[in-house]
Amino acid sequence: MNTFLIASNGSEVVSTDDAASLSFVPTLPDIAGELKSKLLTKEAVIGVIGLGYVGLPLGVEFAKRGFRTIGFDVSTERVLRLNLGHNYIQDVADEDLKHVVENGSFKAEDDFASGSEVDVFFICVPTPVTEHKDPDASYIEAAAHQIAGSLRPGQLIVLKSTTYPDTTEGLVQPILDAAAAEQGMQLGRDYFLAFSPERIDPGNQQFTTSNTPVVVGGVTRACTELASLTLKQIVEHVHEVSSPKVAEMEKLLENIFRSVNIALVNELARLCDRMGGISIWEVVEAAATKPFGFMPFFPGPGLGGHCIPIDPYYLSWLARRYDFETSFITLAARTNEEMPYYVVDAITRAIATQPVRLSDARVLILGVAFKKDVDDVRHSPALKVLELLHQRGITNLSYSDPYVPFVDVEASQGSMQMRSIPLTNEALQEHDIVVILTDHSAFPYAQVAEHAKLIIDTRNAMKHIPHDRHKIMLLGGGQFNESQL
Repeated sequence: MNTFLIASNGSEVVSTDDAASLSFVPTLPDIAGELKSKLLTKEAVIGVIGLGYVGLPLGVEFAKRGFRTIGFDVSTERVLRLNLGHNYIQDVADEDLKHVVENGSFKAEDDFASGSEVDVFFICVPTPVTEHKDPDASYIEAAAHQIAGSLRPGQLIVLKSTTYPDTTEGLVQPILDAAAAEQGMQLGRDYFLAFSPERIDPGNQQFTTSNTPVVVGGVTRACTELASLTLKQIVEHVHEVSSPKVAEMEKLLENIFRSVNIALVNELARLCDRMGGISIWEVVEAAATKPFGFMPFFPGPGLGGHCIPIDPYYLSWLARRYDFETSFITLAARTNEEMPYYVVDAITRAIATQPVRLSDARVLILGVAFKKDVDDVRHSPALKVLELLHQRGITNLSYSDPYVPFVDVEASQGSMQMRSIPLTNEALQEHDIVVILTDHSAFPYAQVAEHAKLIIDTRNAMKHIPHDRHKIMLLGGGQFNESQL
């Protein structure tokens, strides 16, 4: 009768006919145990590839907890700034960055010279889409190749960039496995791989890197356990799932959930404008009094940030590989993408009510960040609105944003840089139309109502202003219809 020995790595199975032969089974080093020990004693070196909105807060948090942390970024300018203790990410406290740089627990590099020193890698690189809205995983692939060149026993790699299911196992793992094979290493025994999606909400003061629960799924059980342990060094609640694919799909669900629901209220906002006499804002407020089965979402000029405008197309691209069409999800994404066009139509019609030619009209945009009280302009709908206005010959454009001093805008002559202007009474009076695209708390809305000639409010930012209501056109307020201008 055969007996079986399960090796310490959980994967080697040895069959033997008698107990005596067990003495010939080689003892494997407990590499996972060594890494676990390093993590618990804070001797593990953390490496973060990509020092943007996700990577820098993550790296600084590990450094604050006593881990030696190395940040890698292709931007030499970023690296120089960080090593001087100069911050550029709003969600990182200036004093926190300065402290971890000065005490030596954090440093940044624009090459990969220290890659072999790293015990745990986090990949936090951009994941855009192509002009055809297909996933561009080239940054992830490049990061994987960098790590492969420094791969050694005892390393854990955690992909955090938002992406499509099977990126971890279908793209990153083969690159690492090829490098591992040259050294006789095996995934789950000698090195480890997992996916844990980022959950950064720029500007959110309540939920940050350290107190937002995270999800993690490893390629093997050992991978999951080590990745979970690593994350628990900075996050209290870590939810483990059965595989990277589950974690990857979970992240898409989070963001597509928002995309679909925002598309619903955007479409209803347009219907309310067409009907007239119904405000979608009042409708949502009323519906939100139901204590169960309803979650309020609000319309706006379009979606921004990295994830929500992008993720539906990641999923639709993947679905096509399985001969499946995500019709509902794709339609929601297109509905949201139409909103900047809808806003520009309203601006054009509003200018027609003023004693000025279209080409001479002066338009002031309030806010170009993609959401209130942040400096993040990634995929901001304001940029699309400015581009479309240029295309229609409305070129006398200005903007004011206390968080964004300058911004690049696509125009008919190519890309051009615009600079924020002070929001003075004179500036408000000099423009024919004022358009609120981002409802920053710092804007003096009463002042805007008093001195602007006509206001297009896409965020319901003027809801508490009782005076000069006749000047305000509210998106979804039953006033964007052409017959009411």
